Amino acid sequence: DASRSNCFGSKTFSFAPSMTDFGKMRRHTGARSFADECKFIKRIDGTSFQIDKGFVPGMNVPGKFYANKRLETLMFDELKLHVQRGESGFLPAVKQIANVASLPGIVKRSVAMPDVHAGYGFAIGNVAAFDMSDPSAVVSPGGVGFDINCGVRLLRTNLLEKDVKPVQERLAQALFDHIPVGVGSKGIIPTTAKDLDEALEMGMDWSLREGYAWVEDKEHCEEYGRMLNADPTKVSRRAKKRGLPQLGTLGAGNHYAEIQVVEEVYDKVAAKRMGIDTKGQICVMIHSGSRGLGHQVATDALTVMESTMARLGLSTNDKQLACAPINSKEGQDYLSSMAAAANYAWVNRSSMTFLARQTFAKVFKSTPDDLDMHVIYDVSHNIAKIEEHMVDGRLKKLLVHRKGATRAFPPHHPLIPVDYQTIGQPVLIGGTMGTCSYVLTGTDKGMKDTFGSTCHGAGRAMSRNRSRNTLDYKQVLDKLGKKGISIRVASPKLVMEEAPESYKNVTDVVDSCHAAGISKKCVKLRPLAVVKG
Repeated sequence: DASRSNCFGSKTFSFAPSMTDFGKMRRHTGARSFADECKFIKRIDGTSFQIDKGFVPGMNVPGKFYANKRLETLMFDELKLHVQRGESGFLPAVKQIANVASLPGIVKRSVAMPDVHAGYGFAIGNVAAFDMSDPSAVVSPGGVGFDINCGVRLLRTNLLEKDVKPVQERLAQALFDHIPVGVGSKGIIPTTAKDLDEALEMGMDWSLREGYAWVEDKEHCEEYGRMLNADPTKVSRRAKKRGLPQLGTLGAGNHYAEIQVVEEVYDKVAAKRMGIDTKGQICVMIHSGSRGLGHQVATDALTVMESTMARLGLSTNDKQLACAPINSKEGQDYLSSMAAAANYAWVNRSSMTFLARQTFAKVFKSTPDDLDMHVIYDVSHNIAKIEEHMVDGRLKKLLVHRKGATRAFPPHHPLIPVDYQTIGQPVLIGGTMGTCSYVLTGTDKGMKDTFGSTCHGAGRAMSRNRSRNTLDYKQVLDKLGKKGISIRVASPKLVMEEAPESYKNVTDVVDSCHAAGISKKCVKLRPLAVVKG
């Protein structure tokens, strides 16, 4: 049978290689053909697939990924290409999910969201939890990523689209002028070495003390904007040197500040609780992380952990999965430095929030308070946290790695703000440049199935290199202009890397999560102006 029914119990896939194709795809090394690989991947339901043990060596738990019809094609095409290449080049996301399932101390399953794509060690979009009571359980910097606490913050306003339209270009330019953007950009927030150490330890408490944040901002932030286990002494001098001039900067790549408008409201009760229940209402979304400091913290930890693995005789399926036992000195040092970098990221987003508030106040000749520029929520999507979850009927303390995945806790969870106890944690899903973004809420099913996690964005469908070689930046900018979107970019030629064509469809991603019940759609936001590096 040349259809995929033998692999997934379904003949509804958009591609069905012939047996001749399967033969051509068999590796020269004698490894498995594409057809054989597919035998380990089984459809669970209309939104998810299971990766059985045996797909890669040493799997301790199965793997699982979420995808709708369009997204699943990308997953299997990537695996097919990997088989054709015969182990050379990148590892496809489905292999990376399985490799994570082979790490010591992992529980339940290695899970990937619909926006999953290949990353360093862990796939981007991968969630994995490790038993804190298991002495062999590990922490892996690849499960957090290089941009530690990359995340999204959403501010509301009491402005409507009709208020912004007459000054849209001026507002976009003012936001671009106020927030430093681009590779190597330097912040305008005065910071000394002493300030930096205090920011690394205190997180948003530092921003509050220095007058860059409102008291209520902290209430609407994961961890209240401060990880208490942060230790600035575990952050290298090189990392601090990179981070010192960058506080309050957006950076480049997929980071952005957007002026958005509420286009659709799916859950009126939840939207009203967040204060964004009016169609046409203006919001501001900021997507950034820990800049060069976080990158250096990750790089330093990987170097240390590679040595640790050699000393302890640990091995993994992929050298990029360098790790150390959670309770080892190396593991604890990384978690302390990672927490410091996470605090830096919250201070960074708080500083840009301050600058965005000043921008709106200046353009509209008002005050941020009178404009109701409150933080709706601030989410992290590159982080590892100690949390309690049910495993085999028992409540366990776990170290949950979320890389390119967002925490999405359900209603009545003790770690979400009082304001949102009845609706669940707000989840912010940023779109690609010029496409819509979403606000979701966490669910009980997500808590059970994905350790309280959901997607984080669109997820790449095309490599940065291929985007640069395929797309023309002038055409990309023209398309945005025709949609009525004001765009300000520091490096126009980098626009191709972030063009909508380079990514999966964010609506497909969000709809997959909604259909799976791991998060619930609340509000859809449309961009009016985009500021990028």
